Amino acid sequence: MVAVGEVMKSSLSDVGAIGFALSGFTFWVLGDSAIKYMGKYGLPPYEMVAFLGLFMAVFLGAYALARGEVRVLRPHRLKRQVARACLDMTNTVCVVVALRHLTLTIFYILVFMAPMVIALLSALTLREGLSWRRWAAIFTGFAGVVIAVHPWGSTREGDWIGFAACMICVACFSVNMVWSRVLTRTETPESLAFFSGLVTAAVGFALMLFHAVPVTPLLTLGLFATGLFWAAGTLCFYIAVKHTSAANVSQYHYTQLITGTLVSFLVWHDKPGFFVLAGGALILGSGLYIAMAAQNHVPLTEGS
Repeated sequence: MVAVGEVMKSSLSDVGAIGFALSGFTFWVLGDSAIKYMGKYGLPPYEMVAFLGLFMAVFLGAYALARGEVRVLRPHRLKRQVARACLDMTNTVCVVVALRHLTLTIFYILVFMAPMVIALLSALTLREGLSWRRWAAIFTGFAGVVIAVHPWGSTREGDWIGFAACMICVACFSVNMVWSRVLTRTETPESLAFFSGLVTAAVGFALMLFHAVPVTPLLTLGLFATGLFWAAGTLCFYIAVKHTSAANVSQYHYTQLITGTLVSFLVWHDKPGFFVLAGGALILGSGLYIAMAAQNHVPLTEGS
């Protein structure tokens, strides 16, 4: 992995931050693909995320210890860290559930609603109005979601459990993205990722006291690899949002569709249908417009 300590001591350019964002999204695709593949073993979602959180924390802790920078793992705003970690944990559980019920392609298409939700959250939390163009882009994106899901059809690339879990993922990710831009002013990326792993592991293992499924050595290895991918992706993501705007980062979220669709085809031989492609095109166009408008400082309010 990149020498994070050196990166944090210097100021990254937008290009460097975007590089971290691309790396982070790619690592997340690899982790998501591993989760979907391991879903056939029937582990409860809370058991899977317990090991993922543990391995994330272990990897980040070992990395910080090897570099002699354990202090970067310490949280400065404990209550905020706990709240954000719980949000991240909810997102992780819903990702595991969604990936068991959706193809990778439809999963990523629905996840791409995030820029639209972020635009709405920014308007609400910052008390900023949205221009009619952005409202039109948001409604177009949501229309794309309806088309991609096509509830009127007899065949779909997923079920309602997966769709509902994915909507919760979008909500948690969007809030996390907006909030992380504020938290990284006082917290290090390593601390955010490490603390998230600890809280996720603690809650997951607590639930395993009531019911747990035996884990084989091969499955343990897969969970470790997934935790490694997610740790690398989360760390890259937090570094990116620390050194550039959330709008800059969010528009590169769409690279997951390329890598996710490729992996889905190579591993599961999934081919997206017409409605998925049509809805995905509307969502992508809407999200890209919102992200690029924010990057280029297009006025948020009418007449401004």
